[in-house]
Amino acid sequence: MNNLRIIARNSLRRRDFSLRSPSRSLCNLSTKSNRPSYGIAFDIDGVILLGSSPVGGSPGALRRLYDDSGALKIPFLFLTNGGGLPESKRASEMSHLLDVPVSPLQMVQAHSPFRKLANRFGNELVVAAGKGEPAAVMSNYGFKNVISLDEYASYFVHIDPLAPYKKWMTGQDVNKKTNNRSRQSVVSERVQAAFIVSDPVDWSRDIQVLCDILRTGGLPGKEIGSQPHLYFANDDLDYQTKFPTERLGMGAFRIALQSIFNRIHDKPLEYTSFGKPNPFVFKNAEDVLKEIATSSTHSHSNQGSHHLETLYMVGDNPKIDIRGARQAGSPWFSILTRTGVFKGKDNHSEFPADLVVDTVEEAVDFILTRESAKLSLV
Repeated sequence: MNNLRIIARNSLRRRDFSLRSPSRSLCNLSTKSNRPSYGIAFDIDGVILLGSSPVGGSPGALRRLYDDSGALKIPFLFLTNGGGLPESKRASEMSHLLDVPVSPLQMVQAHSPFRKLANRFGNELVVAAGKGEPAAVMSNYGFKNVISLDEYASYFVHIDPLAPYKKWMTGQDVNKKTNNRSRQSVVSERVQAAFIVSDPVDWSRDIQVLCDILRTGGLPGKEIGSQPHLYFANDDLDYQTKFPTERLGMGAFRIALQSIFNRIHDKPLEYTSFGKPNPFVFKNAEDVLKEIATSSTHSHSNQGSHHLETLYMVGDNPKIDIRGARQAGSPWFSILTRTGVFKGKDNHSEFPADLVVDTVEEAVDFILTRESAKLSLV
């Protein structure tokens, strides 16, 4: 193992491989008899994109994972704590930005695990909060009675005392009524659960309305009742955008909501958070990578799940990406880039990665070199 790492690092220094075209030594990986024994999970913000702009040579790096016909050669997915759009729509967006074909199966977003809660809340009234299309996301997962927080708040007159001053609130879901709901049907039905699908836009209103829902048992304006269920897609305190320093994320919103709720309610806030670094997220990613490997063109000759000996996590946040991979353990191998949250010269002291590189381009170069070296020893 150490010899392989030394070989790969030396290749990185010499820059033996072109970052724009597939290495010839990897061509045999697409054959049926030599299927890849590894998969890759990429974080998006700070690794692949900054805002909506590619970073770190990501388009060229990803193209190396496809063959000349555009078919997937190396199984990979995007494992992100972001979200707000259905997986199919986000895949289309990523394909456009990176100029490579991306399937919905390759999009594992923070809220993807919410799909498993549809059996529990599928027919119950639930509220979905956050930027993008939170209600559409939940509807695609099988929730039949979901309403966005934007629309829900619009049915309660004066619920947001600052609404008259928010002239910037345009293009919100408030003007996109769903299921022909009547005001009376909404305000009289108890909310059974609230889902924070993506980063909230209007913190003051969302905290106010969520506190109303959570402290009254799901009936804002009524008497105090048992708290409905509350789910957060992730608990990221911050994340990297085009701005020089990190921006506050969903974890910061959770802290604000929790602090206020605990001051105005006798019982502390109860909630469940998903997303990295939770180990089950990495177990789910492993299962999806196996599914991608099995369903890809080079896997048609065999039936059943495809075994992957090594899974690479390429991320920019030591506390989220690297910590999660370390907690998940074997077969995960963590790679930390310097294009996002982490910008240190040396490895992170508390959550050190297996490898630190400048960009995702170098990360892919290392992976392909390392795996090619393994094959040469067989």
